[in-house]
Amino acid sequence: MSLQKIIKLAKQLSTVDKVRLIQQIVPDIERELTDKLSTLPRQSLWALCADLGNAPSAEEIDATRSEEWASLPRKDI
Repeated sequence: MSLQKIIKLAKQLSTVDKVRLIQQIVPDIERELTDKLSTLPRQSLWALCADLGNAPSAEEIDATRSEEWASLPRKDI
């Protein structure tokens, strides 16, 4: 049976039967997705950020922060 034929048959169901169909199929889909995800190798956070290069040093962050704060208009209270 083709997917198109199954879809055509599912569209002929009443709304209540469509909901029941979904309720019966969703657990199978969730289980299949969970099984597939659990078999995939997980990448570390360091590896995910590897293409970003070196992080700025604390001194560089402080210097940039000082430059940005200096360019903001000052409102004396």
